[in-house]
Amino acid sequence: MTDSPVALITGGGSGIGAAVARQLLDAGHRVAVTGRGEQRLRAFAEELGSPEGLLTILGNTAEYADVQAAVDGTLKAFGRLDTVVANAGFATHDTVAEGDPAGWAEMVLTNVLGPALLIRASVDALKETRGRIVLVGSVAGFVNTPGNLYGATKWAVTGLAENTRRQVTDFGIGVTLVAPGRVETPFWDGNGLPPGHLLTADQIADSVVWAIRQPAGVDVNTIVVRPLGQPN
Repeated sequence: MTDSPVALITGGGSGIGAAVARQLLDAGHRVAVTGRGEQRLRAFAEELGSPEGLLTILGNTAEYADVQAAVDGTLKAFGRLDTVVANAGFATHDTVAEGDPAGWAEMVLTNVLGPALLIRASVDALKETRGRIVLVGSVAGFVNTPGNLYGATKWAVTGLAENTRRQVTDFGIGVTLVAPGRVETPFWDGNGLPPGHLLTADQIADSVVWAIRQPAGVDVNTIVVRPLGQPN
């Protein structure tokens, strides 16, 4: 295991992040996952049988000290870092004209600042392994919808992915933006699932893991994944 690849996933205790962690562990990677809920992280580890190759780290992805500590903890535990997956994010499910601004700052900080902090904290380690940055965006970052501030944060992630790629490609680091359409995850908790067919977290994880396992020298940059039947 000492030479197996290492991935750090933010928001890895549930949904897409947890699905990516499971698939990477099954593929022989060592995986660190972060989250703000200690109980959720503990339950996730116990569900998998607390494998030796899994590290859970409590922290807030929008706080640089927490993100740096997660990177440092991963390097201390596993000795290297090959991939980071900026997965943590959420939506307030309201609009700029009618919503409650009380929740907006946390959403913007988590969805936009969080991935940038992860990039900054991990870039030196990824230079060493010529690794990969994966940003989990959204179809909402490509398609405008009325009043959608969450969508605006994902437009920012779309831009961040390409801006980052243009810098770090010279360091031998790959960047992949994975932009899901409607996915059945805890993202919808309390708001009801949208109509029509939904993707599963495992189906999105398939795309993330496929990008991570590309041959050396191949940089897959943008993957947009919709369920059949989603027109926008």
